[in-house]
Amino acid sequence: MNRFIYKKSIGITALTASMTDFTYKKHAHQEYAVGVTLRGIQKYSLDGSLQLSYQNGVMLFNPEQAHDGMAYDKSGLDYVMLYIDPELLLEATDMKAAPRFLTPIVYDSRLEQHILRLSDAILKGRDEALCSELYLSLADHLVQTKLTTNGKMEHAMIRRAKDMLHEGLDHVLKLEEISGELQLSKFQLIRLFKAHTGISPYQYFLNCKVERAKQLIERNKDVYSAVADCGFVDLAHLNKHFKSVYGTTAFEYLSHIK
Repeated sequence: MNRFIYKKSIGITALTASMTDFTYKKHAHQEYAVGVTLRGIQKYSLDGSLQLSYQNGVMLFNPEQAHDGMAYDKSGLDYVMLYIDPELLLEATDMKAAPRFLTPIVYDSRLEQHILRLSDAILKGRDEALCSELYLSLADHLVQTKLTTNGKMEHAMIRRAKDMLHEGLDHVLKLEEISGELQLSKFQLIRLFKAHTGISPYQYFLNCKVERAKQLIERNKDVYSAVADCGFVDLAHLNKHFKSVYGTTAFEYLSHIK
């Protein structure tokens, strides 16, 4: 059985998930993602390497870090995840630049408990004041340990390509326009982009459309406006891509966060 339940509070999205035969397509989030494997083994590729998170493993993903995900075997997998906006992490820690996680999986019981307490509070709809206190404890633990370092400067050409992709989310992707702006062939652009991000420009573009649709659904509580505003053909088209990233359809996601 596959089950994905999302709730949001204080700007943080919490996910509780159980999966057996579901596989996330390769994607990336704009937020930090931190989570705990509760049962089974989580298998995923990250930065070209295979990762296995066993029970009690704490998974740490940087923003825009491409990955997939699945259960390691037929016994399935249970886990929780928190999605934290980079600006929210900076606000809580008073850091000047967004940090980056150095290690994708750690076994740290204190960090595990911070994640579990906050995810439980959000999923159960606890008071925002409590969630804020729990989040601050989590953020402090993340940056006070040796898990993070200051982020490195992004390749200027890749940053410009990403900006152009974001600017055209409600249109059809035209690689020739982006590659021409950067004075590259479209094949050079694809190769360079994938080398720096782990995914192709098209995958990144679709990913950003889904992410934007998610934000609109959260704000407007309307899946149909997200279809129109993000340039999807119809709701089925949005649902197909939404489910490949979040494990649930846009309608199901809306029902969770209402």
